[in-house]
Amino acid sequence: MTLLTERAPRQRVRRPGHPLRAEAVRGFAPWAGAAMLLTLGVALAVGSERWQGGWAETRDQTHAAAMLLGVPLALAAGCWQGGRERRRGTGELLATAVRGRTAAFLASALPVALWLAAGYAVATALALLATWYRAMGDRPHLGTPLGDAAVLVCAALTGQVVGRLVAWRPAAPLLAAAGYVVLGVAGHDRRGSARYLSPFVETSSTSVPVWWQPWATVAWAGGLAAAAVLAYTARRRAVALLPLVAAAAAGTLLVQTGDGLWHTAPLARRQVCDTSTTPQICVNARYKELLPQVTEALSGMTGRLEGVENLPVRFEDLPGRPGPDEVELPMITPIGWSVVRGRLTDPEEYAWAAGMTLQGRGDCDEVPRRVARADDAVEHYLAPSPLRRQFDEQYARGDAAERAALRERLAARERLASMGDEERRAWLSAYFATRDECGRNGVPEL
Repeated sequence: MTLLTERAPRQRVRRPGHPLRAEAVRGFAPWAGAAMLLTLGVALAVGSERWQGGWAETRDQTHAAAMLLGVPLALAAGCWQGGRERRRGTGELLATAVRGRTAAFLASALPVALWLAAGYAVATALALLATWYRAMGDRPHLGTPLGDAAVLVCAALTGQVVGRLVAWRPAAPLLAAAGYVVLGVAGHDRRGSARYLSPFVETSSTSVPVWWQPWATVAWAGGLAAAAVLAYTARRRAVALLPLVAAAAAGTLLVQTGDGLWHTAPLARRQVCDTSTTPQICVNARYKELLPQVTEALSGMTGRLEGVENLPVRFEDLPGRPGPDEVELPMITPIGWSVVRGRLTDPEEYAWAAGMTLQGRGDCDEVPRRVARADDAVEHYLAPSPLRRQFDEQYARGDAAERAALRERLAARERLASMGDEERRAWLSAYFATRDECGRNGVPEL
């Protein structure tokens, strides 16, 4: 008789997952990343008219949001995560685990830090995508966002150390408030050398950092964060001196370089021009895609000036004062006023502003009445103010002197408009020959 024996089914032994994976997919870390994305996304969306379409403006706005809102949030999130074991009452149990203190610390802190950096990365990517859709020129500036992401990771790690050391529930919001105040004060300080150590410094949109500035800032912030972590977790706390030395070296480099950390972008020193008009129209190369819109907005004025002599050579759009034969183009920046999302908001008002700069006499405190009448007539002929009708109606309701002045201006406008083409060109040529004079000498009668 043969006995048949059955084999028991083999059970698969499930290996425990890596502690980083468990922390990364469950618990507080994903919520921290979502909070970062929501906070920065809302902050950027609310003021999108101030940056969308300009790559430098997008860099500056995402940088400011990441430092003034993201860093406090990262500090608070890290601090809250650091106090988790104390709130659960499992701190003594984890102290007996096989893993070392540094490994256990990183298993808890890194998921939160990386999720925060991921939330920032998504918000920044969405901002860059929104600007690409309305880009006016220039190119993306990616060095600053990479440095900001590293600073957020450092802030989260530092907050975790504080959370483990301070047994107080309000520590997280208070740490966030302190971080906001410190960064805000340091970022707006124009005199102290300590501001160069702050990851947030307000600069002009025409400025770009030197290539190594983001990495030096990361070395400075990362060295301090690593020193804090090692001082708290390492068995030999003297090893914390190594990143502290690196942070000191990076900080010394930042302070000694000072204002040399930023310089004017090479593209901001160039301009693109339409040479088919009189005067020529030039737009800063950072906003070269606006040139057709600006040319179209000024087409009525430049058409009326065809054949007129003694005009400036061009409207220029470069940093500094215009040259002797140039006038300054009405301001395109800051974005959000005359330009919003890559479009001129009011071409008629922009043309009026260009006509006013073309007339000159901006430095005159007062001009004679006859010169003022001629200026008003030229302004009305070239590109009248959108508010001109309201001003005229206000003068018409004024006293006798104001009504008389209005009648004189209306008569001067009528005389200029009724001239023949050759006569008007000759008169305008004589008028623009005196565009910088404040007195009546030389200004033709009208």
